[in-house]
Amino acid sequence: MPIRKRCRFLLQNIVQKVARENKRLISISPTNIHDNQLRLIAQSGRLSPQRDSQKENYLSSSHFINNGVLRRNFCTGSSSRMRFVQFSGTNGGPQRLGVQLTQDGDIIDISGVDSSIPNGLVQFLRAGPKMLEKSKRVVAEAKSLIPLSDVRLLPPVSSPDKIACVGLNYQGHCEEQKRPFPKEPVFFSKWSSCIVGPNAEIKYPSITNELDWEVELAVVIGKRARDVRPTDAMDHVFGFTVAQDITARDWQKGRNGGQWLLGKSMDGSCPLGPSLVLKEVVADPNALPIRCKVNGVVKQESNTNELIHKIDYIVSYLSHCSTLLPGDVILTGTPAGVGVFRNPQEFLKPGDVIESEIEGIGKLKTTII
Repeated sequence: MPIRKRCRFLLQNIVQKVARENKRLISISPTNIHDNQLRLIAQSGRLSPQRDSQKENYLSSSHFINNGVLRRNFCTGSSSRMRFVQFSGTNGGPQRLGVQLTQDGDIIDISGVDSSIPNGLVQFLRAGPKMLEKSKRVVAEAKSLIPLSDVRLLPPVSSPDKIACVGLNYQGHCEEQKRPFPKEPVFFSKWSSCIVGPNAEIKYPSITNELDWEVELAVVIGKRARDVRPTDAMDHVFGFTVAQDITARDWQKGRNGGQWLLGKSMDGSCPLGPSLVLKEVVADPNALPIRCKVNGVVKQESNTNELIHKIDYIVSYLSHCSTLLPGDVILTGTPAGVGVFRNPQEFLKPGDVIESEIEGIGKLKTTII
């Protein structure tokens, strides 16, 4: 019997056996398997242990054979679902870089599997596109996951060169202040040292009495951008995460005529997370439901389609002023519903729990202590 025909016959028998055992069908196309892989299977109707000590022979990105049994690879189509996380052990330890394939899913430790992959996302991005390709290969071949319950999630991005923030960029946020829509983006900044991760406990600053919430979509730059056109801007974006732009309003608006930098940069005032979602995962970042809850009560609920200046324009505009570097973070603005413009005004207090959520990106929990 010709080798290809023999292999297809063997594969068919294996698939049928697994289907009977699991009471479900597993789809595989032998025509997509390379000749050399078929030869491994065909030898005496058994598998050849040439891959590694576990005697596994990969047939495709979606299936592999282990000890004569066809098994499904859980990483099928993984490159289109990657969510990057920085994490450590629950009791601390070194930072590592990992990938989730689903929101709140378990983690593939890509920097632990391949020591050439940096353990920090900024360094990963600065190393260039080769790192993304490496990480895709690691994910495609991964055989184990670290349970999410066994790790402590850190901010997905730490120590970026810049945090640029856009003010007055949601229609409703302008309307609640009775202010016109800005013709150009309005920018301010936050110090990168105020970044914290998911489930952070933030100490209420003793020098403010007006701490406020602002849920935002954050953009993370993937490659250097200088003087880019809006049509090319998304080529420079790596992905998206959820941000909470916690603001001391009395400092932002009152102290010495308005101390924006200090009012926006109190310790812990930039929670990010829980993961950085690869841009390919997001069909349209300008059409995402966004909301913020305080103690379970919805305070902000909108959609990124309310953005006055869209993401491609923001990136392009900013790149004509300052060179954007890999890892730079851009907060794109907050919708209506912040505490300072409520009647009566509402502000955060110790014990409050903030939940910032963007559909398809994730949910970020922050506690004020």
